[in-house]
Parts: sequence; structure tokens; C-alpha cells
Amino acid sequence: MKTLYILRHAKSSWEFEELSDHDRPLNKRGRSDAPLMGQELAARGIQPDLIISSPAVRALTTATLAGREMGYDADDIVLDERVYGAGKKDLLEVVQEAPAEVEHLMLVGHNEAITDFANMLTPEHVASLPTAGVVALEFNCESWYDISKDNAQMIFYDFPKNYK
Repeated sequence: MKTLYILRHAKSSWEFEELSDHDRPLNKRGRSDAPLMGQELAARGIQPDLIISSPAVRALTTATLAGREMGYDADDIVLDERVYGAGKKDLLEVVQEAPAEVEHLMLVGHNEAITDFANMLTPEHVASLPTAGVVALEFNCESWYDISKDNAQMIFYDFPKNYK
């Protein structure tokens, strides 16, 4: 069995117009929602073996803050440039390349691709994934290369407003 946690980055700031899209930070809400979701995931007993993130500041910060709450060392987060600006098939490639020994993988990325990717794999439709929202999928297979909608089961779909 393989378990995939698809996490959209938390709410970002548009305050600094001089920054590139890649360099936009989280806003105040994002800085509180990312650790909140990490706490909620930890409360479910979730501890990823591997976190792969877009290198964009808002995604990496989300991965770091949420990961810390689950006991994941920020230095172990793998940055994959393909996640930034990716399409759903690009995201599938990233996940399929995860090491075989990884059973629980978290992918942190951006909308629209992250929602499209979740819908490509889940048997249930996911509306637009809100910021800091997460979809958890379990796959009845032994290899990341074999994940598909046909062997997937949605475990949960969660987001910060469920706790406010």
C-alpha cells in the first residue's frame, strides 16, 4: 500500500509587488494555517516518509511549517522544480519517481495543478482545493509507478476552515 498526501500551499501574500511569483511569502493566515494542518495531520497519526515540495517560497514554507508539526525535519524536504508551474501529468511523474521504500509521501504544490492532480487520482471529485487543504489517498499497489484512480481510495479531504 502507498499513501499520498496532496497539500496545497497555504495562503500567500500579495503585499510585496516587487517580488516575483516564485518568491511570494505566506501571509498571516497562511503562517497560521500551515502549522494548524500539520497539527491536524499529526493528530491522525500521519508522519510522511518523504515530503516533496515546489521550491516556491510559499510552498516550501507550508511544507516546513506543516512538516515540523508532524516531526519531519525541514532539511529532509526534497525540492522539485517540476512542481512549480506543473500540470497534473508532471506531478504524476514526480510521485512515480519517489523511492520504492517510501510508503507515505506528501506532495506540496500549487493550484490549479494540485486540484487537477487530486482529481486525476481520486475516485471522488474534489472541488478546488483551498489553500492549506489536503487530500489523502491510499493506493492498493506496491510501487508508486502503479498508482491510479483504479486502485485509489480517498482517506480524507481536509482544510483549515474545518477548524475555525
